[in-house]
Amino acid sequence: MHTVNDKIARRNVFFLVAAQALLGAQMPMIFVVGGLAGGMLASNACFATLPISLIVFGSMTTAPWLSPLMQKRGRKFGFFLGALAGACGAGLAAFALYIGSFPLMLVGSYFTGIYMSAQGFYRFAATDVASADYQPKAISYVMAGGLLSALIGPQLNKEVQMAFVVPFLGTYLTIIAINLVGMLLFLGLRLPKPDANAAATNTMPARSKRDLLRDPKIIVAMIVGMVSYALMNLVMTSTPLAVVGCGFGEDLANDIVSAHVLAMYVPSFFTGHLIARFGTTKIMSAGLAILASAGCVALMGVELINFFVALILLGIGWNFGFIGATTLLASAHQPGERGVVQGLNDMIVFGCVTMASLASGGLMNCSGGSAVDGWSAVNLAMTPFLALAGGALIWLVMKPRSVR
Repeated sequence: MHTVNDKIARRNVFFLVAAQALLGAQMPMIFVVGGLAGGMLASNACFATLPISLIVFGSMTTAPWLSPLMQKRGRKFGFFLGALAGACGAGLAAFALYIGSFPLMLVGSYFTGIYMSAQGFYRFAATDVASADYQPKAISYVMAGGLLSALIGPQLNKEVQMAFVVPFLGTYLTIIAINLVGMLLFLGLRLPKPDANAAATNTMPARSKRDLLRDPKIIVAMIVGMVSYALMNLVMTSTPLAVVGCGFGEDLANDIVSAHVLAMYVPSFFTGHLIARFGTTKIMSAGLAILASAGCVALMGVELINFFVALILLGIGWNFGFIGATTLLASAHQPGERGVVQGLNDMIVFGCVTMASLASGGLMNCSGGSAVDGWSAVNLAMTPFLALAGGALIWLVMKPRSVR
């Protein structure tokens, strides 16, 4: 039976990797041009990164209803819906650029957030019919599709972003095609039909929300996950604005974002092994230290090498911090508490990511009189949050071993 299941699972992984590579390419494309397009349309430069904030907000508010919908209608239904939302969002953004409407750009960004939420379930779909032995490999292969999207997206964007008189119109028109063509890949998936009785097998959580939030492991996992993801988003969102503002051009901004996204995903193939060998607290500590080093490199200058090194370190630090926090969270609750704990975690983490992306534009464009001043403000803003996460880790380590 395992042979049959894994044969189907390998087929699913093939199509999910292809979907991650093709459909996922739209995300680095949008993160490169989103702030630049927002700066063109917004009446106040402080709101330039608001389109990216709406994408994150859309993803955060979509997951609570999309996951139950896929449980009821099946994953393929949710994936098709996500791709359609991505095409719709790109279409609205393209029209917004054509007529010069910033509010319409924000609406389109929210629809893109629906796609972003659906994409987050690809790795889970890879395990649906896989044997226990094949599941970790399935997840890794699908994550490898993220590496391909990191290469494809920015390089494709170079060719299309200035293809029309209206800057970046070509990017969003290309994303429409990516979604419409890419959704055909879902026809190849062989996933189990939704089980209407699955919800009935769930057990009630053993602890209340209040009791869960008193657990030191859960508290620290949420804080480190929140800080790692929010700071990565804060700096990444401002990067294209800083790169272009310092005179390096959109093509180099694409290359820097591509390097950053690669740095986010490449370590995933060995982060789990490092956690198993050294423990979650040490890997989370290393992640926070690497994030701090990214800020230091960025503050040392605005040469091209500073941007590349800082964004690569930012990606690695996010990987260690966020995966370490996720691992710690998974070890801190019982199966019956999973839904409550993970729901609280996602609400807190992505709520903070939304606020970080909102703050990014204000810090970048409204702090001082130049791009250098704004870029410095963005990186200095990391300090108190890194101190918060570092303090939380020290607090956890000082707890008795039975608590840790």
